[in-house]
Amino acid sequence: MCVNDLIVQGAKPLFFLDYIAVGKIKFNKLKKILNGIVKGCFISDCSLVGGETAEMPGIYDNNKFDLAGFSVGIVSKKKLLHKKKVLDGDIVLAIPSSGIHSNGYSLVRSILKNKKISRKLKNELLTPTKIYTKEILNLTKKNLIHSAAHITGGGLIGNLIRSVPEHLCINLDLSKIKPQNIFKWIKSNNITDREMLKTFNCGVGFCLIVKKKNINKIKKYFSKEFTPYEIGFISKNKNKINVYNKIKW
Repeated sequence: MCVNDLIVQGAKPLFFLDYIAVGKIKFNKLKKILNGIVKGCFISDCSLVGGETAEMPGIYDNNKFDLAGFSVGIVSKKKLLHKKKVLDGDIVLAIPSSGIHSNGYSLVRSILKNKKISRKLKNELLTPTKIYTKEILNLTKKNLIHSAAHITGGGLIGNLIRSVPEHLCINLDLSKIKPQNIFKWIKSNNITDREMLKTFNCGVGFCLIVKKKNINKIKKYFSKEFTPYEIGFISKNKNKINVYNKIKW
């Protein structure tokens, strides 16, 4: 999540530091957590330069742990992605997520208190967050992105609004969004469309605002599973955002 936030600005992740707090250190469990951090750093091409492990009995019980971290990146002012670069007529591309990423687990846990789910859905809930570093940085090198949004807390609308200047409007066609099965299952548990859009990425992990003529060039940098697709466009309008149609669950 840290490096995905950095690349929204076109920044290359340089290093990551972690903080792990536990009630009692269990080596095998700690090793699995650290292996995950190391893998994430490898994918995002940044260094794990340090961190802290705190053993805090009385604060955390034996099966609980707290994991936090932060990352630092670098980008030149000329390459900085900024909403000021967005133009009337640009399009909004959705890059698929790998699942629910880091947002919405409180609601999911609430649902699971009264529900049994299949092993397949359990695996989907545990799918790691897609790290978009390689693809996005390749696109910034080619100057193919005007602005970008990492779809986290606040969902698609809440994050996209910050990526467009005040005098322009985002027009989103929700029927073009392609939600994975895990979101369809969550929605089936009496969750409203409004709550789904506010809490979850609904299948869109990252958004790009680009020139329409560059769509095919951009798609070449992605694997089939994460190929971007068009969900909207930018126009001049007094409204900040126009949303129409519904997600096809």
